[in-house]
Amino acid sequence: MAHYVDGFVVPVPIDKIDAYRTMAEAAGKIWLEHGALQFVETIADDVKPGKVTSFPQSVQLKEGETVAFSYIVYESREQRDSVNAKVMEDPRLKTMMESAAPPFDAQRMFFGGFKTIVELERS
Repeated sequence: MAHYVDGFVVPVPIDKIDAYRTMAEAAGKIWLEHGALQFVETIADDVKPGKVTSFPQSVQLKEGETVAFSYIVYESREQRDSVNAKVMEDPRLKTMMESAAPPFDAQRMFFGGFKTIVELERS
C-alpha cells in the first residue's frame, strides 16, 4: 500500500536536543491524534559533510549544531492535507508554538511531501 510522507531536515543546537525531543514528542502526539500513521524524529549519528552536498550542508550547519531528520507518514496526500489542517488549528500546537522560541532554526529547515514508490517490510 502506497503512503504519503512529509519529510523534514532541521539544524538543532546540541545543547537543545532535549528541548527538541520534548517539543517533538508533544507535537507527534497531536499529529497521531489527528490521523497520521507514524511520526518519527531522528538525530544525526553518522552524518558527514559531503564534497558537493549533504545533510549538514543543506541546513548550513554551524558549530555546536547537529541535524534532525524527521518524517510523518499518512495514508495519502489528501489525508495529509486534512490531518495538517486539523493540527494547525489544534490549540495545543498553537500554544506550543506561541509560548516559546522553537529549539531549532526554522529559517534553515527544509521540508516537502513525497509519494512512496517502494515500501518493503520484514514479514
